[in-house]
Amino acid sequence: MVVQHCGLDHNDPMDTIDSYHKSANAAAYELVNPGGGGAAVVVCDHASPHVPPEYEQLGMAPSSFERHIAYDIGAAEVSRHLAEMLDCPAVLASYSRLLIDLNRGRHDPTLVMKLSDGDIIPRNRLVDPYQDRDEFEHRIRHFYEPYHQAVSDIVERKLAGPLLPAVYSIHSFTPAWKGQKRDWEIGVLWDKDDRLVTPLIERLEGAGYCVGNNQPYVGYIHGDCMSQHGTARGLPHVLIEVRQDLIAAPDGQKRWATILADVLKDIAHSVGPYEIEHFGSRNEPVFGSV
Repeated sequence: MVVQHCGLDHNDPMDTIDSYHKSANAAAYELVNPGGGGAAVVVCDHASPHVPPEYEQLGMAPSSFERHIAYDIGAAEVSRHLAEMLDCPAVLASYSRLLIDLNRGRHDPTLVMKLSDGDIIPRNRLVDPYQDRDEFEHRIRHFYEPYHQAVSDIVERKLAGPLLPAVYSIHSFTPAWKGQKRDWEIGVLWDKDDRLVTPLIERLEGAGYCVGNNQPYVGYIHGDCMSQHGTARGLPHVLIEVRQDLIAAPDGQKRWATILADVLKDIAHSVGPYEIEHFGSRNEPVFGSV
């Protein structure tokens, strides 16, 4: 399986994919199987617990970066397996969501978190558009934009092919939250486009899995990754959350990638091919409402 670690210096989108330019900031994202011919693109926004060394762990204890607040445990490995099983490209974040959250819109107030599940993030305390604006814009320019440009570049290349790509975003969630056990094994998050969602939920539930429909989170955060690369483009897309205890170890990661790959292949065969369709978003304002 081909893996490329990539950085900045985006010029022409096609040249970007072909040359894989690196930057002085090291790899802002990882491309897995970039030449994969399948009609799909896998993205993993919270793949990594790492931060560049100059950030000195954001002033946090090393143990914080072993927790869900830093990354989605198991999601990177599931994404890599899916890229191989679906023969498609995958774009994985190289840095922690604590540095900047790639699954948020650039104007979202939680783009750079100052507090996460009880942990204070000292080096983020002033990083926002109103205080340390230079650092805020630096993180957008060097970590946020390169990742989303990479996803966009891959999608553009797929759009030049014979089949419209489906976009799959892979995440994981904690088995419990604030003392409440989460029984779902997998969550299917979406906005208004249900082309993949309905058959995915039907097949997973039919196989006996406990599925959350827009649980444990909702799939319509304004400006998030799927909003940018799925909703706005009219591409079929879905955000898939797998419970972390099920994919914390390699055997579970391979098992759940296989489950998903088999279901997604079946959906592509029986429901596709797709066309570009714009369904809009639940975040769009409703005129006349308060």
